Amino acid sequence: MTSIGGAEMVDWNLAVATATRLVRPGPDISREEAREVVAELRRHAKSAEEHVRSFTRMIPEGSEPEDTPVLVVDRAGWIRANVAGFRELLRPLLEKMQDRRGNSPGGAVLGAVGGKVTGVELGMLLSFLASRVLGQYETFAPAGRDLPGSADGGGRLLLVAPNIVHVERELDVHPHDFRLWVALHEETHRTQFTGVPWLRDHLQGEIQSFLDETDVDPMTVLERLREAAQSLAGGRPEGEDGEDGGRSLVEIVQTPAQREILGRLTAVMSLLEGHADYVMDGVGPEVVSSVAEIREKFQQRRARGASRLDQALRKLLGLDAKLRQYRDGERFVRAVVDEVGMDGFNRVWTSPNTLPTKAEIAAPADWIARVHRKAES
Repeated sequence: MTSIGGAEMVDWNLAVATATRLVRPGPDISREEAREVVAELRRHAKSAEEHVRSFTRMIPEGSEPEDTPVLVVDRAGWIRANVAGFRELLRPLLEKMQDRRGNSPGGAVLGAVGGKVTGVELGMLLSFLASRVLGQYETFAPAGRDLPGSADGGGRLLLVAPNIVHVERELDVHPHDFRLWVALHEETHRTQFTGVPWLRDHLQGEIQSFLDETDVDPMTVLERLREAAQSLAGGRPEGEDGEDGGRSLVEIVQTPAQREILGRLTAVMSLLEGHADYVMDGVGPEVVSSVAEIREKFQQRRARGASRLDQALRKLLGLDAKLRQYRDGERFVRAVVDEVGMDGFNRVWTSPNTLPTKAEIAAPADWIARVHRKAES
């Protein structure tokens, strides 16, 4: 960890400790039932692999892409995994901020605030998120003793057991069907990255280019974290917006280059999330008997949201944008498959040049014209 005089930008260990201490307890469940849930999620992850590969036809028959581990975790396990990923992915930006801290007029103030305060604030945000995530494909996942990763140092699938149980009870849906339905979505993400060898490096390159362009005052980043943490603690009046109109943490964009990169990243994430939703519903009717009921109730849950405080946090953290990605991306995938079929859609995975732009996500016909019509002319 980069440091000046022993003062770290982020105390990652404290972030983990804070998040695990503050995270809400999981649903009331016996030890025996918990073991059964874990075993069933592992079985569903394995069966989902076959269903997704058959439906998407992304992986040629007879080929075996490099596998990635499937981990069924609790909320604390999700926190540890994400802190490890953040620490690795944000290292270049934190080193840049660390250098700037030493040279800026606010450096002394930031030094006084220190990495421990930042670690606490980050921990508060992670505690909020840890009770909401059902599953996650960790694209950038450094392997550790308790958290194995793939052989090349990237990729693992996480299924957060207590959150899945909580939501299936909240929605009052068939538990076994819901667990398989969630596994189908997350397995699609694993198939995307194992079936498209260049995708991980491309995405990492885009993120690092964005971070390389970042030229923000470290105090500004800390203030964003503090605003979110204070919202969690009730320290910020409900409905009170900052001067920037409540921008998300992701929207600290200062240059045209960053806006261009962020547009490309938004398009890719919309594609990946929408494709997973499309596959989940496409496979569902054959293997999940109550898929229609699950989808209807889950969509209502998404649309309903929670309290105004929860909605404010979602905006600050950019989670409202993620919900739009599910919707817009699924519409794009459905429109393309309806027009050119699954194999025609799969041209999207040919190279970075065949990925849809942000504008094409909203206008699938333009992507078809660019990728299909041009290739056929």
